[in-house]
Amino acid sequence: MFDIGVTKLAIVGGIALIVIGPERLPRVARMVGTLLGRAQRYVADVKAEVNRSIELEELNKMKSQFEGAAREVHDTVQRTMRDPGSLDEPGVAEVSDAAAMQSLQPQPAYRPPRKNWRLKRSATPRWYKQRAGVRTNAQSGAARVARFRPR
Repeated sequence: MFDIGVTKLAIVGGIALIVIGPERLPRVARMVGTLLGRAQRYVADVKAEVNRSIELEELNKMKSQFEGAAREVHDTVQRTMRDPGSLDEPGVAEVSDAAAMQSLQPQPAYRPPRKNWRLKRSATPRWYKQRAGVRTNAQSGAARVARFRPR
C-alpha cells in the first residue's frame, strides 16, 4: 500500500531528529512504536472477528442444508413405512431389503474386550505400529539367520 523504502525512512528520521530534538526522539519513537503495535493488534482482531462471522454464516448455511436433507430422508422413510407400495412412485428413493432388514434388527449391547492381564501390553496401539512400519515381533539373530538362509 505504502511504498516506503530505506532512503525515505532515513529522510523522515533526519527530519524528526531536527524537529523533535535528540533528547526527546527516543521517547517519541517508543510511543510511535507502541501505537503502531496497538493499531496492528486492533486490525488483526477485526480481521479475526470478520473471519469468525463468515465461518459462522457458512456453518449455519451448511447446518440448514443438512437439516433439510435429513428432514427429506425422514419424510421419505415415514411415507415408505406407512405405505410400502409408494416405492413404485417416481421421485421416492428406493431402500434395499438388506438395509431395511438390518435397520429393523436390534443391535447387540456393547461388551468391552476381554483382556489378559498377565500379558504385557504396549502403550502404542498395534494399528499405529503397523501403519508406521514398526516391527512388533522381535527375533533373535540366530532365528533371523535361520529364517533367511537359502535352502
